[in-house]
Amino acid sequence: MTPTITLAQGDITRQNADAIVNAANSSLLGGGGVDGAIHRRGGPAILEECRALRASRYGRGLPTGRAVATTAGELAARWVIHTVGPVYRAPGGDPSLLASCYRECLRVADELGARTVAFPAVSTGAYGWPLDDAARIAVQAVRETDTDVEEVRFVLFDERAYEAFAAQVD
Repeated sequence: MTPTITLAQGDITRQNADAIVNAANSSLLGGGGVDGAIHRRGGPAILEECRALRASRYGRGLPTGRAVATTAGELAARWVIHTVGPVYRAPGGDPSLLASCYRECLRVADELGARTVAFPAVSTGAYGWPLDDAARIAVQAVRETDTDVEEVRFVLFDERAYEAFAAQVD
């Protein structure tokens, strides 16, 4: 099934969804941007579960393009799905790794039974992926993934990001 794609402009940590996607770094221990905001607003329970994941399955960190879930702590969601996007390097990054982030998050969402998933624009902040290209890759990956998720909501921080994703969804 192909999920309905919706767009919202604003703060992903304020979204009411079954799962919120965190554009994490491989350490899973918080950072800047979306990652830091989710850890701050979600509280210590998220970090506690991330530390447990590092101590067990992901001792070297979560690989780029993969996804793993934790509690959402104090967020208005049941779960946070952490994914590590690729860093964009001139003359380009690996688009298959960025697409994998979205596919893997939907796979994890299906395992959890999540029906609504809120995504940020993975890799477009500090990791430098060009917004228009990232939007194209994200929307295409979601449309091509067979999932039981009913709604994928792209939550874009500013108007420029919202417009880039809107151009792909229309």
